[in-house]
Amino acid sequence: MNKTNPTRARPAKQPKVAIIHDWLPVVGGAERVLEQLINLYPDAEIFTLFDFLSREDAPFLKGKTVHKSLLQKFPFSKRFYRNLLPLFPFAIEQFDLSRFDLILSSSAAVAKGIITSPNQLHVCYCHSPMRYAWDLQQQYLQQTGLNKGIRSIFVRYVLYKLRIWDVVSSNRVDSFIANSGYIRNRISKTYRRDAKVIYPPVDIQRFTVCTQKEDFYVTASRQVPYKRIDLIVKAFRQMPDKRLVVIGDGPEYKKIKALAGDNVEILGYQGDDVLLDHLRRAKAFIFAAQEDFGIIPVEAQACGTPVIAFGRGGACETVLDKITGLLFDEQTEASLIDAVARFERLQNDFRADVIRQHATEFSTERFCMEMSRHIQKELKMRAKSTIQPRNPDDIENVRKFSR
Repeated sequence: MNKTNPTRARPAKQPKVAIIHDWLPVVGGAERVLEQLINLYPDAEIFTLFDFLSREDAPFLKGKTVHKSLLQKFPFSKRFYRNLLPLFPFAIEQFDLSRFDLILSSSAAVAKGIITSPNQLHVCYCHSPMRYAWDLQQQYLQQTGLNKGIRSIFVRYVLYKLRIWDVVSSNRVDSFIANSGYIRNRISKTYRRDAKVIYPPVDIQRFTVCTQKEDFYVTASRQVPYKRIDLIVKAFRQMPDKRLVVIGDGPEYKKIKALAGDNVEILGYQGDDVLLDHLRRAKAFIFAAQEDFGIIPVEAQACGTPVIAFGRGGACETVLDKITGLLFDEQTEASLIDAVARFERLQNDFRADVIRQHATEFSTERFCMEMSRHIQKELKMRAKSTIQPRNPDDIENVRKFSR
């Protein structure tokens, strides 16, 4: 007769996991992080303010339980969801997560503000503290035309209240992960919290190196003000002998198209195949945003293509100056024009194989390994802190008293 070995360790209980994501209007860099979190925890339930994605565009959500906030039911929410910003903190706090052991938030706005209990572990992957509420507020107001008038006063008041809530809700996070050293510094400045840096996942394997570069530059991005596609187009309009291809669409598409000269080709939105083809063949990729991380510059490097980038934000960590690209110092047309001239003098010094090798440091596999390791470490620390053995002296005192 077989007897159970009393010393045999019981299998560890698998935590019940919830993943909180700000919102799901389009598939971008934050959604790629979400995809890999789901791959790490395929049984997790997902919570988000809005889910407007078709499952064809986001196959990683097929068959998954996705809980939407009450704001999803508002009329015209798909078109005007950003106008509901004052209600975001209230809405995120209404989710009931009491049945979960591990909470993972993917947050660039309010996801980290989810309410949890002391016996739950909340790990936040922070893409950025809310840019428009903190150090980039003035830039946001100016670029959106909200820096003057009655509407400006209302928006400023909303952002003021949002900052108060943002700091308070940061205390609900047990462990912060930053998507770059730049964001780690912003987390420290904004929340006075430390964070571990784990770079976002980039699907390096779907990009192949092309060593025969053609005589054109390329930039690609959603065309919103802070991406500074307008600056790139204006700079190339002053360099009529150099060709630029612009891929992407967005609110500034018409404005950018109107700025383009004969040497600038505006392609609008294009599928992955067209984007990949241009990234492979271009002599360099142009990036003028002060981005938290910036995935597309890494994708360009995965093709062996050098990157000319504004030397602030995540680009300082993903682009090695004079090795995988060039950094320019000021977010101005003159500085970019100077960088392009320097690049053309040095372009034969850039090696596609070296550039590609550097890009592998940001792979999906590396992201999953580092995330899993960090979360398991936090779970073990939480288990140790919640099971505190009684002091032997205290136990003996109780025994003496009971005699």
